[in-house]
Amino acid sequence: MLVLTLMIAIGSARGQDVAILAGSPDAGAVVFKKCMACHQIGPNAQNGIAPVLNGVVGRPAGQYPNYSYSSANKNSGLVWDERTLSAYLRAPAKIVPGTKMIFSGLKKDQEISDVIAYLKQFTADGKQGVR
Repeated sequence: MLVLTLMIAIGSARGQDVAILAGSPDAGAVVFKKCMACHQIGPNAQNGIAPVLNGVVGRPAGQYPNYSYSSANKNSGLVWDERTLSAYLRAPAKIVPGTKMIFSGLKKDQEISDVIAYLKQFTADGKQGVR
């Protein structure tokens, strides 16, 4: 799969500039292994330490059913679009101060874009297919 590496600088949800690269879902599946200690995705995913990520792209923050979110996340007013996720995945506590997410963040722009491309494949019911 040809991955475009044209970088587009855009403003994030909290005024941070983030780089959005074309992502590879296949590469994102590999990077997502870093997230699997806390998050699940797919048809049999369940909440655990962290919420299920099915249908996360486009979902308002703090809204997955039956997960106990921090008030910071629930009241953030964020919607998990590519720009917001890019900033959050780089520095979760900076974007949502008070979040329960203790992960320090992904540092490589391409890994962030790849994980987002992977997440975008999953519908709210956990079915995988490009949305």
